[in-house]
Formats: sequence, structure tokens, C-alpha cells
Amino acid sequence: MKIGIGNDHSAVEMKNEIKEYLESKGHEVVNFGTDLTESCNYPEYGEAVGRAVASGEVDCGVLICGTGIGISLAANKVKGVRAAVCSEPCSARLTKQHNNANIIAFGARIVGIEVAKEIVDAWLDTKFEGGRHQTRVDMLMAIENKQE
Repeated sequence: MKIGIGNDHSAVEMKNEIKEYLESKGHEVVNFGTDLTESCNYPEYGEAVGRAVASGEVDCGVLICGTGIGISLAANKVKGVRAAVCSEPCSARLTKQHNNANIIAFGARIVGIEVAKEIVDAWLDTKFEGGRHQTRVDMLMAIENKQE
């Protein structure tokens, strides 16, 4: 699987560890984040990963900032993106099962590296259930399409 990863200055170390972890599992990881610890603007990286996911350049995305919130908000502004912030594996599984989230986000200041790995694994290992959930995902996309 080809995974886009993005981060701001607060998450450089965690991004590098998650990237290495994903690559060790056989995934191709494309780095859209910063490698510098000087203050930067998370919306740039959230948008970059969001655009890569929406265009099909990558299959899905992982975003990391201090909390995961800001960077996910930026990604969610891109048409076709369903980014969800998760701080534990259960919500990561459910956001894939029920919402077919194509980007996962978490906070480097919120979760430790081992929990971050568990979140990523839970999300990647879960399949979208479809059915009644597809109806709801379609409704989300219809809201997005009204914005044009």
C-alpha cells in the first residue's frame, strides 16, 4: 500500500518512527511533512496529504501534529477526504468500519509512539463495512458536493 504521511514541527520524531514502522511492514510511504523542528504551519501538510489521497497519488494518509486536530481539519477541507482524529485503536477501527476514513490523524503530544503504532495498525487492518454505513458516507459526500 502507498501511504502519504504529513506532520508539522511538533511531530517530526513521531513521523519518522511511524514512517519507518510502516515501511518495515512493506508499505511505501511518501513524506509530505516537514523534517525541521522550527515552527511551521500544519495546514500546508494536511492539505498536501489530503490532495494526494483525493487524487489517488497515495492510497491513504497518516497525519500528525500536536493534537491531530488542526492538521485533520486542513485535510478535511479537500474534497473527497474523510480524515479522523483517533487517540486509541478502537476509534481507529470504527472510523474505517463506519466512515471509511481515508486519512487517520493523531497527536504527538497526546499519544505515545506505541499507541500511535496500534492506532495505525487498527485502522489499516480494518475493512469498511459498507451497507448502511455506505448510505451515511454518501450523505457526507453529498454535503461536501453542495459546497461547490
